[in-house]
Amino acid sequence: MAMKKGAKPAPLDPKVAKKLLDKLSTDNDFRRLFKKDAAAALSQVGYKVEAGATSAAGCMQLASTDSIAPKAKIVRDRAKLETALNGIVNFGCAKDFSAD
Repeated sequence: MAMKKGAKPAPLDPKVAKKLLDKLSTDNDFRRLFKKDAAAALSQVGYKVEAGATSAAGCMQLASTDSIAPKAKIVRDRAKLETALNGIVNFGCAKDFSAD
């Protein structure tokens, strides 16, 4: 997803980040949705993009060939993931959700 010229990334509210990680570490249906459509999954946990901002979904969308990280890895790395989610500025965080 290309960023519009002058558009700023819409950060995740810490409450949304926590809910996202809760669901990714426990809910198989949500994990499937996240892998298929990160924007829809983010919307489900309350993420809203303000006018003029760019969605964080672009950085979180896994490639169809990627595997989502196991629940245990998300639990183990939760603090690191929360920090990354709360500071999204460069849309480079999809690797954090990859199984590798």
